[in-house]
Amino acid sequence: MTGIDWLILGLYFAFVLGIGVALKGSMKTSTDFFLAGRAIPAWVAGLAFMSANLGAQEVIGMGASGAKYGIATSHFYWIGAIPAMVFVGIFMMPFYYGSRARSVPEYLRLRFDEKTRGLNAISFAIMTIFSSGISMYAIAKLIQTLHVFDGVFQRLGLHNSWIFDFAILISAIVVLVYTFLGGLSSAIYNEVLQFFLIVAGFLPLSYLGLKNVGGWSGLKATLGPSYTHSWAGLSHANTNRLGVEWFGLVMGLGFVLSFGYWCTDFLVVQRAMAAKSMSAARRTPLIGAFPKMLFPFLVILPGLIAIALPTQPAVPSHARVVVGAEPPGKGIIPLKLDASSGQPMLDKDGKPQLDYDLAVPSMLLHYFPPGMLGLGLTALLASFMSGMAGNVTAFNTVWTYDIYQSYIRPGATDAHYLWMGRASTVFGIAFSIGAAYMANRFNNIMDMLQLVFAFVNAPLFATFLLGMFWKRTTGHGAFTGLLAGTAAAAIHHGLTLPAGAVVGIKGGWLAVTHTYPSEMAQNFWTAIYAWSTCFVVTIVVSLLTRAPEESKLVGLVYSLTPKPEEEPLAWYARPASLALMVLAGTVLLNIIFW
Repeated sequence: MTGIDWLILGLYFAFVLGIGVALKGSMKTSTDFFLAGRAIPAWVAGLAFMSANLGAQEVIGMGASGAKYGIATSHFYWIGAIPAMVFVGIFMMPFYYGSRARSVPEYLRLRFDEKTRGLNAISFAIMTIFSSGISMYAIAKLIQTLHVFDGVFQRLGLHNSWIFDFAILISAIVVLVYTFLGGLSSAIYNEVLQFFLIVAGFLPLSYLGLKNVGGWSGLKATLGPSYTHSWAGLSHANTNRLGVEWFGLVMGLGFVLSFGYWCTDFLVVQRAMAAKSMSAARRTPLIGAFPKMLFPFLVILPGLIAIALPTQPAVPSHARVVVGAEPPGKGIIPLKLDASSGQPMLDKDGKPQLDYDLAVPSMLLHYFPPGMLGLGLTALLASFMSGMAGNVTAFNTVWTYDIYQSYIRPGATDAHYLWMGRASTVFGIAFSIGAAYMANRFNNIMDMLQLVFAFVNAPLFATFLLGMFWKRTTGHGAFTGLLAGTAAAAIHHGLTLPAGAVVGIKGGWLAVTHTYPSEMAQNFWTAIYAWSTCFVVTIVVSLLTRAPEESKLVGLVYSLTPKPEEEPLAWYARPASLALMVLAGTVLLNIIFW
């Protein structure tokens, strides 16, 4: 890091903190703090809708998955995001926005009952803590890998092993300040800033890397079809790098995990609910889908390039770091080291594990000179902090409205709930710090994140699907189905284990009855079992219990809700037109990289 790098980084921190300070005066009510006053333009909400998902799991996790699984990682976008974003914009936003619910759990209370809302609120709050912790872990790992504070710590006489802890603390403080002051508005505008920073920082990285390996044809020649064809070998789980057959991929990722995340996760839905009108809310996910469709070229491609380059220490000649003792990995991806001993971590077969999370940071060190390195580092930190802030603002909203107001302190003043929102921001970040240290057990944070989604979002999507499109669904059915789906996920995870993994946090803690080729394959099937169990149990229990009154379901169930009136927009700006354009583009990309 040179002077220009520190200057770029300093300007970013000043800007994000300045947004929080500037918006502090407009946070007069809880609606201002939690829902940005429902006054956000469609294009801003659209970029924020996509950028809220553009945290550590997107930038580091997708780069890591690109290196580990190849171009098949693009399925997380082209079948694992775009169809679901279209579905939520066309079909689900009229329910969310039209009901004037302040959160996803509150919609569940309106559609079902209080206990269903409470169960979802608690599970979602836990999930956001884990997601925020993953972003925090990624920040610390990045700063440690790029040796950002090595010189400072040496001058102060501090041991370098403390850098990881220091980075977690600093990132927590920065996000705490601007979300504490500016609430959701601060998070949304910082997410838009982060989107443009990511493009500016990663477009040169992909271009330089691809040029260095001889273009796409050179990359294909180096890595082979298992890395560079997205659908190759999916006829069987043992013939592709993901370790899953086409049904597990389409059902587990393309349907359950994808729709479960984009349609029910309040982290992203909150951005659309902050839009200024129903039409803007419906267009929000559709606008976000256009850049989302092209992001594999910015975040997956660097991981592919990192694994394709000649094996060498991932530090350029201008870096003042001694790396002779670092063990070689593969490409420029190093081995994963144990934090306490400094020795390579081994799987159960005694083989060293690659640290795929370092694919993108290693690429930055390999290609970017001073100045550009500062821009790349700032882009990464922006994405991580944005991911943290998105989860924290979702957490404080659900905690305040759906847990605190409902069960702990009902009937208090709006000023009191505004105070509680700010207080929950503080302890939400404190809990996230603990989750950050748990993330250190995985060599690909995307594996951990998808496991969390399989437990929480997968059964929830079955509940929403039945609740919105089958008026016979009852509150007892929804509650029992959610419990059964989560239990099914836990049982499946406890009975299975990925190849090479040790029994424990990665599964097998009940007994090992089946071994999956990869962590991601295990995640997909965990999600399938969770969704299927919840779906069946909800139907059975609903048929055995009293049907809800139809008069109370108007605006909450598709068949009982009038279609929203279209605003007078140009044909290309209407939700249906946007949906058709983005779906056509997605089909074309799947054909090109077949």
